[in-house]
Amino acid sequence: MTLKNRWLAKDSLGQKLLRWVNLRPEESERTMLMFAFYTTTSIGLLWLEASTVALFLKEYGADKLPWIYIASAGIGSSLGFIYSWMQRILPLRRVIVLTALLMAVPLLLFRFGLDAAGGATIGSLTVLSLTVLLMRLWLEAIYVLNDLNTSITANQLFNIREIKRTFPLISSGVLVADVISGFSLPFLLSFIKLSDVILISCLVMALGAGVLFYLSQSYNQFFPEAPRRRLEEAHPDHLIARRLKGPLRRYVILLFAFFMMAQVLFLLVDFQFLSQLENQQLEGQGLVGGIASFLGLFNGVLGIFELATQWFASSRVIERIGVFTTAMFLPIAIIALGSFSMTGLVPLFVGLVILKFLDELLHYTLFTSTGPVLFQPLPESVRSGLQSLVRGVAEPIATGLTGLSILGIIWFCRNTQIGVQLQDWIFLAQIILLATIWLCTVWLLRSRYVGLLVVGAERGQLSISDVDLRELKRAVIETLNRPGTEADKRSCIELLSQIDLQNVGEALAPLLANLPPALQRQSLEAMLVHPSESYVNPVRALIEQPLFPEVLAVALRYIWLTEREPDIRQLRPYLRPEVDAVVRGTAASLMLRRGTPRQKAEATNTLRQMLTHKQERERVMGCRALGEAVYLQALRLYIPTLLQDESLRVRCALLEAIAATHLEEYYPSLLRGLHYKSTREAAMRALVRLDNEAIPLLVELAEDIHKPDLVRMQAWSAIGQIASREALDVLVAHLMTAWGANRRNVLRILLKMPHELGIDAISDRLGRSGVETLIDQEILFIGQLYAALVDLSWEQVLGAEADLLRRALADVQTDAVERLFLLMKVLYPLEAIQAASINLQSASPSSVAQGLEILDNTLDIANKRALLSVLDRRPDLDKLQSLSDMVTYEPMNASDRLRYLLDLRYFLPDWPLACCFHLARQARWSLTSEQILACLRYPTGYVREAVLTYLKVASPRALKELLPKLINDPDRLVAAQVQQMMAELGLKHSRPQPNGSKPPGPAANFSDIAGLETI
Repeated sequence: MTLKNRWLAKDSLGQKLLRWVNLRPEESERTMLMFAFYTTTSIGLLWLEASTVALFLKEYGADKLPWIYIASAGIGSSLGFIYSWMQRILPLRRVIVLTALLMAVPLLLFRFGLDAAGGATIGSLTVLSLTVLLMRLWLEAIYVLNDLNTSITANQLFNIREIKRTFPLISSGVLVADVISGFSLPFLLSFIKLSDVILISCLVMALGAGVLFYLSQSYNQFFPEAPRRRLEEAHPDHLIARRLKGPLRRYVILLFAFFMMAQVLFLLVDFQFLSQLENQQLEGQGLVGGIASFLGLFNGVLGIFELATQWFASSRVIERIGVFTTAMFLPIAIIALGSFSMTGLVPLFVGLVILKFLDELLHYTLFTSTGPVLFQPLPESVRSGLQSLVRGVAEPIATGLTGLSILGIIWFCRNTQIGVQLQDWIFLAQIILLATIWLCTVWLLRSRYVGLLVVGAERGQLSISDVDLRELKRAVIETLNRPGTEADKRSCIELLSQIDLQNVGEALAPLLANLPPALQRQSLEAMLVHPSESYVNPVRALIEQPLFPEVLAVALRYIWLTEREPDIRQLRPYLRPEVDAVVRGTAASLMLRRGTPRQKAEATNTLRQMLTHKQERERVMGCRALGEAVYLQALRLYIPTLLQDESLRVRCALLEAIAATHLEEYYPSLLRGLHYKSTREAAMRALVRLDNEAIPLLVELAEDIHKPDLVRMQAWSAIGQIASREALDVLVAHLMTAWGANRRNVLRILLKMPHELGIDAISDRLGRSGVETLIDQEILFIGQLYAALVDLSWEQVLGAEADLLRRALADVQTDAVERLFLLMKVLYPLEAIQAASINLQSASPSSVAQGLEILDNTLDIANKRALLSVLDRRPDLDKLQSLSDMVTYEPMNASDRLRYLLDLRYFLPDWPLACCFHLARQARWSLTSEQILACLRYPTGYVREAVLTYLKVASPRALKELLPKLINDPDRLVAAQVQQMMAELGLKHSRPQPNGSKPPGPAANFSDIAGLETI
């Protein structure tokens, strides 16, 4: 452990290596073990493949390969069913290890079969033929099982956010295996027989199974304990049953066609390659050894190119030229090379070797990388299900159809006058034709893809960070140029601003003259974020036309803020009183920014008249102009009066102007604006506009326990809307120290941030272990609540006050469970957690069981069993016993448990605390002076009220000394209670004087009250 910690220490070589491969320390061991398993298994599998292909070509010839393709379609479907059935009767971690072993065990039988077929008798030849056939079929089965095992294990070990970082590294294991197995196979064949290579393949695959066994045991919390049962309609993937209509349905059909064509061409190229390989006379080790050695070297060289392409080129190529241009590489390469071979420019065998090389290279690098992106336009609720359906159904169907088509062509060539000599050219022509159809499919997909991206982004169903931005930008511009509704074009402008805000003028400036007024204003405002002189002329041409005042105002701002040496004198006509207020205010603010002293004085006078005008609109536009002016000069004098203006619109406009001009002396007014419903939205916008400058003010307000909860929540929400790195740091840091409603509010804010900014911030700063620590804290707290409910049960304590406390503790437990679900949403897909939450809230026992089943198959935290027991519907004592590994429970009598609860007061909400004092008063239980004094300083009034009521019974003497110190309590109900108690006790008191907004704080001298020590 010390060595591991040293290896992963900050700024160590291990940390630098992890950053280079984009891994986090807590993911590194799991990722490397998965990489080791996949690489080891793939090495054995590739050795087996080369040996099996060589034997099959010798024994049966390439003409029999179509039957293997047809059989593999059925094998894939059957093994998928068997794998699913095994999950229902065995725990998943046993299924994956058993599957890895089952892949290797038959290889021993094949080796003995090859040894038994060493003679020249008819029986030996029959055994050899049967063994080779079974080996070729089992090779197809192993590929299916290996892919299933790897993907399912990875999905269990990593959540949806981790797998984006880890799976590219894991999947490159097969490329590493290509290199190792390819160059080592000719070396092995020079020393041992082919049957011994199969034995070594078995041992290597068994070693991979051993790695997987260690992985499943070391990380057993990632796997469900019980066999997986059917989740029925509760599971999110069953949303795929929704009917697909319109453009979405056509797009899914094209996806089927895309992946089917890819598989068909892959198999046709493979068939032709192996056919030509069979026809060559490979010297050195005989036909079988020569083919196996050639395939080994071929795979080794191919693996080097694949690794280099995947690690250093794939992502850069896709980012630079786009998804669809990349997807067109493979069909274009097939068409070009096929045409060269057809015309005789390249010999047929050489052309097919190059074609096979490029097909494998592009298929397992660029094609594999672009495939998942094509599913991004689909709604998130059906995306994963459709992806599994398309990849799981399209490819087996394509394999079977390819086998049938090859058989048909072979039969046609052998039974017609065309002859077998033209068979290769017919297949080559078929490959070229199908590649052309595939290219057309890619083109059609491209048009449908961009259309669905735009629609999905409009509806907020699309994460912009996951799509091909080049294609999306092109689609948006095309939509703006075509006739359409104003609402559609408004959405397109918003989307274009998200995609490429810096260059938005390039697309929008030529369209300004033809857009309706609302879109003209929206476009100009988007262009103003990053103004450029290149687009001044289209805007200047626009203002020469009759424009709406709002459009003209924005256009003026764009021109006179963008030009390097603007002629401010041209703005003077816009200062006349008859000009609309929005244009007049904009012109005045521009003159204040860039005018001469005389022009600034003229603009100041114009704004002064607007700010003191009787009409509300004049004052509103004057305040907005203040925000654009930057230099307020003498106009500052009017701000205090305007803050008290009778018009709400004026006050709101002024709050935004204060933020725009960074008037620090009026920042308290922005914070006060959060207290009132009428100004809350404007104050929020103003504070967010201040960006990082507002964060210290908002943190101080949010952490002030004497402020109303709603105001504190608004302060956290404003920090969340700022969403800068500093804001995220503040929110995540507070998440670690906050409790109760504060933690819940901060979690909600972080989870609602767009593009998962908040989730990424939590993951980056706390890591998975930090989130698990927060979950453990909630479970520990719930354990304390169970202990309190058991010791304060109705059998132990009776009375209305006890019932109130028990109900309050049950509500606290409900709040803690809600926080648990919020924390789970940080680690796991929203759909799964939401489905589990809905089922667990049901009154039906079967629905609750389904919810627990979803969580059992989703969660992978260390204390998963404890969390599931908390969510299960069992008696509190049973749940408490199931938490024995985390919570030590020692039964207490009721009064001791109540005092223990009060010691946990920092974790309890206000109402349970008050209920504790009410129960202590009714049962006449003694409490400590520390507990009483702490709750007398509590910010919530009814908690202090409960303490006073308790003291009235428990210690009248202490109460007499205490009441005069509370006469000025800011809570009117507590102040009234103090006056009433003083009157009942015959104490003299003066009229209460307001003393601020806080109750007696830590400085209040309560400790000298002698009566408290005797309670």
